[in-house]
Amino acid sequence: MAKKTATDPTSIDFEQALHELEALVERMEQGESSLEQSLQDFEQGIALTRRCQQALQQAEQKVSILLSKDADAPLQDFDPDAK
Repeated sequence: MAKKTATDPTSIDFEQALHELEALVERMEQGESSLEQSLQDFEQGIALTRRCQQALQQAEQKVSILLSKDADAPLQDFDPDAK
């Protein structure tokens, strides 16, 4: 049986989260895991999906900020935690 990834989804970047999510989906599609393992994989998949969504929202926000600025405006640091 494939080894479950124990990585904390909040501590990885978008590409790594997406890669782990793809591997997890592939493993789940094989349908050979126990019910308990399937539930753990599902929970991990939800966490990875949320991490990917968060990263995409931050990128979209940054692009929006960059596009809304005047061409002559000084550059500002991006704060992903700013609301």
